Amino acid sequence: METDGLKPDEEEIQELKSKIKLQGEKIRALKLLKTDQKTVETEVATLLDLKKQLASLIGEDNSENFSGRSRKRSPVSSKSLTECIYSVVLYIGTRDYNEKEMAIRENIFSTIISIFKKHGAVTIDTPVFELKEILSGKYGEDSKLIFDLEDQGGEKCSLRYDLTVPFARFLAMNGSQYQNIKRYQIAKVYRRDQPAMTKGRMREFYQCDFDIAGVYDPMIADSEVVKIMCECLTALDIGRYTVKINHRKILDGIFQVCGVPDSIIRPISSAVDKLDKLPWEDVKKEMTEEKGLDPKIADCIGEYVKLKGNKELLDKLFLDQLLVSNKNAKVGLDDMVLLFKYLEIFGVLDKISFDLSLARGLDYYTGIIYEAVTEQSGPPKSEDGRQIIRKIKKDSDELDETTVGVGSIAAGGRYDNLVGVERVFSILLQKVALEQVKANEVEVYVMAVADGLLEDRMKICAELWDAGIKAEFMYKNKPKLQPQFSVCDRDQIPFAVIIGRDELSRGEVRIKDMRSKEQGEGGGSSIKRSDMIVELNKRLGKA
Repeated sequence: METDGLKPDEEEIQELKSKIKLQGEKIRALKLLKTDQKTVETEVATLLDLKKQLASLIGEDNSENFSGRSRKRSPVSSKSLTECIYSVVLYIGTRDYNEKEMAIRENIFSTIISIFKKHGAVTIDTPVFELKEILSGKYGEDSKLIFDLEDQGGEKCSLRYDLTVPFARFLAMNGSQYQNIKRYQIAKVYRRDQPAMTKGRMREFYQCDFDIAGVYDPMIADSEVVKIMCECLTALDIGRYTVKINHRKILDGIFQVCGVPDSIIRPISSAVDKLDKLPWEDVKKEMTEEKGLDPKIADCIGEYVKLKGNKELLDKLFLDQLLVSNKNAKVGLDDMVLLFKYLEIFGVLDKISFDLSLARGLDYYTGIIYEAVTEQSGPPKSEDGRQIIRKIKKDSDELDETTVGVGSIAAGGRYDNLVGVERVFSILLQKVALEQVKANEVEVYVMAVADGLLEDRMKICAELWDAGIKAEFMYKNKPKLQPQFSVCDRDQIPFAVIIGRDELSRGEVRIKDMRSKEQGEGGGSSIKRSDMIVELNKRLGKA
């Protein structure tokens, strides 16, 4: 208690706040379990007493607020105390959705899932909570946003922050079975972030996750993931959007050539990641005053991270001898050359902006990183064009929504070395005839004879996707023929489009029914390339 002019004990205040939170959760649980009214009201009285203690401790008299309402202000007095307090209560950062809002949500999910399946993805499910040790150390400075669960006499758990780390844990447990997998998952995740409800910043929200796991030739799988992101955003008709792309190795190379100590590269990267929300002056201040970086090094970083463009920027960076001499930067720049080439084949290069300020705060990214933004993504600007600084509402943990934008609407990147969870669980899985289950919906596999013909396979796949045909190809520059046929057998893909130099020179492709065992591997019927879509639709029963 505050006496004789002394300030209240901060620990005592925090302890009371914690008790109030737990007591509120207890009452909500009792209410959901339909516990008798008398028991609930007894617990409510305890909650009110705790709130009065807190008000007294911090020198405020909020007795009217704590009573749910004052009789003077309310024309109705017949409601019970419990009904007064819990008539409109939701945990901050969460919300209900009515039937019309759910109809919109279901349409969004249906659209996205159809595109995921068109690219051959299968779905899995993972628990909503994980062992705390699995989530620890994966999210950098954002680790403070993880919801920890109370220890119930067992092991410490946390609500999942995203769907990526649980997927990595899934692969660590089932690695021999899933050496290569293209998977999607749509589920709720939880973050103790400062919410802005009308801008879609929630503490409980859905993620639509898509990952390609395995060992492939550089940038082939990465480019398809970006293609899928663009397909989803275009199909949802959200309006104009841009996909900002960068590479973690280029960013790390910039930090190294500018002189950032290795020990603080990740914290400095987290600071750079705030450039879409804060002006450079504020980001530089965080680097120098909070993280102890030399101002000259910060200025060097600033010269790079202000750059954005497309292929021309890539060419410009290759002329920077200091940057190219850095091993990390060189690897990243070489990857970007391939990525731009493949994105052009997939027809989405016009959506791309090469942006050196993009950092993505999560620690597990190791390669290309990207995020999609719209005109509403950034924070609003004042009348003089200056960026408005985000603010917190008074007496609240919520952001002032007039000072924030909606942020990125889709994001991702490459992550290596994340599937290294030391704790491996033993699993007893009752066997069923899983080998007879077709998990994906791929209809056509595009394969090449002899020379690999990667770019031609990519072009044909893009053409099939645009026609609504579910198709895949192998993420190798020069795959051997037998492994390509093996994929068709394993995934029960009914048709293959086979190309070779001879077929391409004649403007033809071969279509093979993979369910027929009578023909040899080189079999199939030759048709004109221009008739490919019509013929496949006919064979698939879509004509």
